[in-house]
Order: sequence, then structure tokens, then C-alpha cells
Amino acid sequence: MPSRPKSRFEHVAIVGKYQARGMRELLEDLAQFLLTLRLEVSVERETAFATGVQGFETLSTAEIGERCDLAVVVGGDGTMLHIAREMARHDVPLVGINQGRLGFITDVPVAEMRAVLQAMVAGDYEEERRSMLAASVWRDERCIHEALSMNDVVVSRGATASMVELRVDIGEDFVANLRADGLIVASPTGSTAYALSAGGPILHPSIAGWVLVPIASHTLSNRPIVLPDSGDVKITIVAGKDVSANFDMHNLASLLHGDQVHVRRSAQTVRFLHPRGWSYYATLRRKLRWYEGVS
Repeated sequence: MPSRPKSRFEHVAIVGKYQARGMRELLEDLAQFLLTLRLEVSVERETAFATGVQGFETLSTAEIGERCDLAVVVGGDGTMLHIAREMARHDVPLVGINQGRLGFITDVPVAEMRAVLQAMVAGDYEEERRSMLAASVWRDERCIHEALSMNDVVVSRGATASMVELRVDIGEDFVANLRADGLIVASPTGSTAYALSAGGPILHPSIAGWVLVPIASHTLSNRPIVLPDSGDVKITIVAGKDVSANFDMHNLASLLHGDQVHVRRSAQTVRFLHPRGWSYYATLRRKLRWYEGVS
């Protein structure tokens, strides 16, 4: 979705995947290049500590949100998910440099990093906003946990437990009692993550909706369903042992019978910057290997 961006950024933060080999050299090369573009450069504090990058101011994620007007994330989608949730609170745009395996949301190849960033700093880019999920866990009419998710909220059984039984309500409407290994509520961004591997559909990120995907349902007629994101989804734990809820695979919460997980659309959105000419369909072709037919 093209936009009229500001013509120049001033202060950029670098966030990197900690474990990848050669990450220090890549991050230092990136930082030096950004300096040649006359940008003030800082490094996210945990990134600097884990990789050994030195010579640059280090900032916490909160300080990046307060002081920087752009964040460049080097790694895979997992690296991006964490920082995206934090930067959404501050409306800081993100650029993803792909050093992971899939990279649906870190879409700039390392080999193209310099050319893409130089164009973006000059104001030549496309911007899109991605919706997020706001989730809460309720017990005895009291909220005991809250979390933001960019990909999904998953309610599932424990590793050694049998299936769970879940009641699903959307708004004021009862939808179903579901017996399965679990249930995924995914945003359009998350539709290409766990939800896809569980048999769910792909949602274009511009769709104002989400997908509800049973995990290994014990009833074949329980199928994925695409919902508008205007209503709250309420998942009640009816039966099952070691039931848990997780939010982008983080913030694990152990659940009891009668607990409820509420999911609604967050008021916050994530800003992504893409190279000019970026196409979501081209991303799907590359990442899902849809190479057949005319290119």
C-alpha cells in the first residue's frame, strides 16, 4: 500500500538475531553503512550484549520507541515479532532484513540491504500497517494476564495430556463446543504461521479479519473459519489437563477449567516499510515455492 512518507529519517535503531553466525560482522557493517547515510545509529541493548557489537549507543526497546524514528531488524520472523509488539506502542516503522529461513515479514534479502535502505532513507518506499491481537485471560471474573500478539493466540493441551474441550463464543453468539488438541486465533499476518500448518487459509494482510483454526479436531466437521475482527472471541476451558494459552509463542499461561481467553483487535498496529514495488503475492510465491506457471 503506497504512501507519502517523510523524506528522511534521523535516528535509526538496529535489532539483531542473537544466535546466528556472523551476526556481529553483519550488524557492524550495517551500522557503518547507515552512518554514511548521515543517520544517528543506535543498537538495541540486548543485541549489542549478545553479539559483542561495540562503538554505538545502546538503547532498551522502550528507549528505541521514544527516541528513534526507524528500526532495522536483522534476523527472521521470530526476531521481528518481539520488536514489532514493542514498537507498535510507539508507532515506530520497521524494516526487516531476512537472516532466517522463511521471512514472511522480514522480506529484504541481505544482498539487497544497502540498496533498499539507501532508497528508503531518501523516502522511496511503500508502507503498510498490520493489525494485532489483544488477548486477556480471565479467572473468576478477574483478569489475570494480558498480552499483545502479532501472529496468534493459541489455546492447547499439554505435551502429555489428552484433548481439550473448549467453548467458543463470538460476541454474544455461541459458536461451538470444540474437542481437539487446541484452537488457534490468528491475524492475517499469523495466517502464514502456525495456523497455516494446522490447515488454515491464508488471509491477505489488508483484510479486516482473523481465522479460527482447530488443531487436530476430533470432529471432522470442525473446520477453519474466517471471521470479521470487529467482534470479541471468547474461549472457555470446559475440560482437559495442562491446558495453556500462549501469545506469539510467548507469555505462556496455565489455565484451569472455567478460565476464559478473550481475544479482540488491538487498537495498536505495526508499521512495516517495504521496497518500492513490494508485492505480498510475490512474497508468497517465494516463501511457499509457488513457482509453477508463468512468472
